[in-house]
Amino acid sequence: QVQLVESGGGSVQAGGSLRLSCAASGRTFSTYAVAWFRQAPGKEREFVAVITWGGVAIVYADSVKGRFTISRDNAKNTMYLQMNSLKPEDTAVYYCATNNLAGYISVAASTMPGNYNYWGQGTKVTVSS
Repeated sequence: QVQLVESGGGSVQAGGSLRLSCAASGRTFSTYAVAWFRQAPGKEREFVAVITWGGVAIVYADSVKGRFTISRDNAKNTMYLQMNSLKPEDTAVYYCATNNLAGYISVAASTMPGNYNYWGQGTKVTVSS
């Protein structure tokens, strides 16, 4: 059974930084797609960033491009989301996710929550102005 546990959320002022971590058990991160999504109050879950299957591509949502960096440490079986220059609109619960899809899927498909079947419990990020 795959389990994902996020940590690193918190409250920060606009312009600050946070690093989220997602530790996996029951699965190695080295091959499958790993992604971050977020969900703000009253809004749908939205894509943030992904490392696609086999590390073929790294893709970011336009809203975070240039500010956020996704990475993974295969030795620690952990993925990260470094968030810099945070804005109040980044306030949300952040979720890490992975799936069982063996083989590359399109970038568009990699950004869809429905293509992930393993999710962490979420970690809350609050950015104040």
